[in-house]
Amino acid sequence: MNIDWTSTSFIWLDWAVLLLGICGVVWAVYSAIVKDKKAQQGEDSSAYLFGKGEPWYVIGMAIFAANIGSEHLVGLAGTGAKSGVGMAHWEMQGWMILILGWLFVPFYQLMINKMGKIITMPDFLKFRYTQRTGSWLSIITLVAYILTKVSVTALTGGIFFKYLWGLNFWVGAIGLILVTAVFTVFGGMKGVMTLSTIQTPILIIGSFLVLFLGLAALGDGSIVAGWTSMMENARAMHDGFGINHMFHFNDGVDNFGVSHLPDVDPMYHEYPGYVVFLGASIIGFWYWCTDQHIVQRVLGQVPGEDNAEVMKRARRGTIAAGFFKILPCFMFLIPGMIAAAMAEKGAIDLSETDAAFAIMVQQVLPAGIKGIVTIGFICALVASLAAFFNSCATLFTEDFYKPMKKGMSEEHYVLIGRIATVVVVLLGFAWLPVMMQMDTLYNYLQGIQSLLAPAMVVIFACGILSKKVTPKAGEWTLIIGFFIGMLRLVTNVITDTGNAVMEGAFWENTTWFWQTNWLVFECWLLVFLLIFISVVSFFTPAPTQQQVEAITFTSDFKKSIKESWGAFDIIGTLVVVGLCAAFYWYFW
Repeated sequence: MNIDWTSTSFIWLDWAVLLLGICGVVWAVYSAIVKDKKAQQGEDSSAYLFGKGEPWYVIGMAIFAANIGSEHLVGLAGTGAKSGVGMAHWEMQGWMILILGWLFVPFYQLMINKMGKIITMPDFLKFRYTQRTGSWLSIITLVAYILTKVSVTALTGGIFFKYLWGLNFWVGAIGLILVTAVFTVFGGMKGVMTLSTIQTPILIIGSFLVLFLGLAALGDGSIVAGWTSMMENARAMHDGFGINHMFHFNDGVDNFGVSHLPDVDPMYHEYPGYVVFLGASIIGFWYWCTDQHIVQRVLGQVPGEDNAEVMKRARRGTIAAGFFKILPCFMFLIPGMIAAAMAEKGAIDLSETDAAFAIMVQQVLPAGIKGIVTIGFICALVASLAAFFNSCATLFTEDFYKPMKKGMSEEHYVLIGRIATVVVVLLGFAWLPVMMQMDTLYNYLQGIQSLLAPAMVVIFACGILSKKVTPKAGEWTLIIGFFIGMLRLVTNVITDTGNAVMEGAFWENTTWFWQTNWLVFECWLLVFLLIFISVVSFFTPAPTQQQVEAITFTSDFKKSIKESWGAFDIIGTLVVVGLCAAFYWYFW
């Protein structure tokens, strides 16, 4: 049987490889679950929801896999095709993951010791502030999952399968949800961790194949020529200001100090100078250090395990994740820039930029390899969405239902968690039509996160670093910050993210609120909330001694922290920071 190795279609060989690969993945996940089943017998629902202590390299891959989801497969590549390396700010947050391992994990571990169980992020806020603060965090997190997780993953899954297989968009989106639902029910967190371990090497290798083969195709067989051609095309875009650098300035002065006055950088409204770095850092701090979806991957542990060992494993897991986090720019964003250059040459049709990566997979990968790479992408989509499902179940069950319905069976609690997840999924689908009318996928995602992040950053950072911040100050800062963010989201929907011409006195007098660049708005919201929490702390009762002790290390615990790190941790940390700095230097 003849095989057309250069076919741009999904041929029988790709389908055969895909089928065999999926069978292999199912067997591997099933074996891991069966092996772990005996150990889970007699344990409470936290084993299902959180998992247990995993090796540091598994933690690193799980964090990476939890982060690398549909928004990267579709959205990041699409942003690269449209706006170049500007969005790389959000991917160059490997150094921010290190803060989770070095600073936050010791505090979370201290809380685990005090509460005698694996904590959720609402648990921390309930202990440090008030019960209502933790409940509000659960509400905000579930809202975030609806706006940024379920809906985004469904959208990108639908787009990816549409362009790769020719499936109807809704068939692909709904099919992804159903497959993930089955996987989540039977797999639990152990299944998610196992799938993450499988998908990571496939995803990395497959994406780099797209990168190098795409550069070779663009450069007529030469990777170096392809890179040169891609950069030249990037420089020529957007009135000559280009998309090949990370900082844009309104005064028309480029990265080489050359003035283009009276021209104005057309990219400035989207990437306003150094504010981009600040805005990305705020989002990164929230996502990597306080998001349940990420944090629960480093908190799992065997009962009775030494604190130093737990913190060492968690820290090294975050260092490994820091290395992995640098890769998405090369795995997805730059292939998007390659797709834009190929479209400019007429080699491909790129009428929808969010389809850039799927088109690149289709066009540059040889037969058979398409099938292998697609396995990794499916695993990424399912693992990412399954992790959201587990987090939803965790938050609703542990922070809402259990306090109201105490004494029920563990099977009952797991069932309720699954029902809550179904509700979140349905709401995510209901939001899809609205989301599809707003900006490019990755811009939309970061825009939503910018509205939620400031309040999270303020209450977690102040809650850990300051003993003077009062319980009521933390509670009201979270509530006020959330409602301001949601009000801005409503105006974004009405005004097309500030681009529409709005008439009337109300809209004309409130342009400072709804028309301000989203990154600038995020920074000013952070400043406002810092001032707010300080002022309210001055007029409200101080935290109790118990609450202060929750963020106070004893001499024994300080000793455990010091014993948990060594030369490996320091060198690994410095290398991650150095690699991030090198990327900024090159694309300055």
